[in-house]
Amino acid sequence: MELLAVLSLLCPEVVRDVEQNWNAPVSEYARHLWRPVARPASGPAIAARSILLDILHQRLGLSMQPEEVGRALQEFDHRPVIQSGLHCLLLMDRITFDALLFAWLGAVENGLSAFVGFMGTTMTMETVGREGPGWLDVGDDKVNLFGMGRHKLCRKSACAAGPVTLNKRALEAVGDETDASRWLGTLLASQDKVFGTAADALTALNEDLVANWDRSGMALPVFIDERLAASAMARHLEYDGSLLCKLLIEPARRQRLEHALQEAASGPFGRFLPNATAYFWGIREERVRKLVLENGYLIEPDRQHGLSIPFDRPHLKQALLDGVLLPDLFLTFLVLAILPRVRVVGGLRQIGYVALFHSILLAALDEDAPEERDLATELQVRENAWGMQVIDEKSSVREQLAGLPAGALFPDLLRQYRLRTFAEMTDDLKLVRENARWRKIGRAFSI
Repeated sequence: MELLAVLSLLCPEVVRDVEQNWNAPVSEYARHLWRPVARPASGPAIAARSILLDILHQRLGLSMQPEEVGRALQEFDHRPVIQSGLHCLLLMDRITFDALLFAWLGAVENGLSAFVGFMGTTMTMETVGREGPGWLDVGDDKVNLFGMGRHKLCRKSACAAGPVTLNKRALEAVGDETDASRWLGTLLASQDKVFGTAADALTALNEDLVANWDRSGMALPVFIDERLAASAMARHLEYDGSLLCKLLIEPARRQRLEHALQEAASGPFGRFLPNATAYFWGIREERVRKLVLENGYLIEPDRQHGLSIPFDRPHLKQALLDGVLLPDLFLTFLVLAILPRVRVVGGLRQIGYVALFHSILLAALDEDAPEERDLATELQVRENAWGMQVIDEKSSVREQLAGLPAGALFPDLLRQYRLRTFAEMTDDLKLVRENARWRKIGRAFSI
């Protein structure tokens, strides 16, 4: 109860979901999170939903037939949920696999044909030693997935590194050492393909793995990332009168927004906020770059020949479309979730910063403007949920898959998670109890 009281200080909507499903099967908790969401009612929210649906329509058309696209969009419009917090890793990564499985459970329990997962792609190819998008975890070893030297892996970002091909020789060697029947053949089927970027490769390979693990096609993942958010952001910037144009481009409104950001950062929950760049990331030489806003330009600090982009509507829009800029987390969540009224399901830090992003937007609104006043009313309901590491199996994915039936791995796991309760799966919220940020919040408020 003390732990839930701590969570309630910042995100009571998350606590309500937990309390309602404490003794329910974890699959029922997933079903609950993929429940319907109230339709957008204010002008800015309706416009944001329209933009998101249009951008999603383009994304779905890359991998689905027209009738499948129509059904998936209709489902999303009724149950708009995005499983976020997924890193741009192959599904052999344990935490990524468990999170995707949780989203799959929510989709299947609601009879959805597809579900949306957000893959963060701004991470470097190697984050720490032998970890990150450039590495394949096979349980007892790590394989260099694309055959890049480690000096390149740590200097390139997943969304920009490319073109890439799979490290065929290293993958074939794994087959000699490991029971890899559940995944190796699927990867080797793409051994001769050339992918535009590492993020494109990981998206395609993960789609192939899920299709192989669930050949019934009960619910298909649709992977999106910051590049889709960039397309949506560019659409918001097409119109002088759009809310995001006002907040970013009009000096007085941006000053109010920056004040709200600073207030949140200096408040008791400020440690949850990511603040590594100014509104956008820059892309240069296959690497994501931190930017600062100075004298009306987005620039790379301390880089004489780095990026320099005028901070105005036409230049920002074009840079987003050209792949030179990506929105930061604040703008990404605004265009994908908070403004279009989409429930976002994420991790223990994310439930904190999504709640803060929500409050920052509220503080930046002008309630003398009728449409923004209507939006403020609508934003009284937050669509924010915990779903990363709810399923948190400690064995490697290879070990988890070893005894499961070929072609029906996910359906078999569904039967298991219909028997195991939320309280049991989370070991009475052990992961939350041990989380350093939430523990500090609890001590600060003496709860």
